[in-house]
Amino acid sequence: RKVSGLLDPRVGRGLRSTFHAQYPLMRWPLDHLFHSEHFTLIAIQRLPDIGSDHFPLLTRVLFAPVRGRDQQPLPAEQADQERASELARDQGASKSDVPAPDPSEH
Repeated sequence: RKVSGLLDPRVGRGLRSTFHAQYPLMRWPLDHLFHSEHFTLIAIQRLPDIGSDHFPLLTRVLFAPVRGRDQQPLPAEQADQERASELARDQGASKSDVPAPDPSEH
């Protein structure tokens, strides 16, 4: 979150334990969804057991770039940036691997 600047819609909205569905005393929030500041959270809800070891997590967001400005990402420290660069280098990833948004789609 620090390096990408993405937001976690769960922050400040309570614990949503999604794993392990079959063990009530051993559950934690394993599943995540992160979004950019261009989206605003409408609703987040853990759904009932569907037979998996994970509970489904329903997250509804709204594309609203102006409203998203009231959300603040975590600030990245130098060590975070260095670790992210190290991981990208080790994996052979580069900025060219990330597709650019198509302005004609908005």
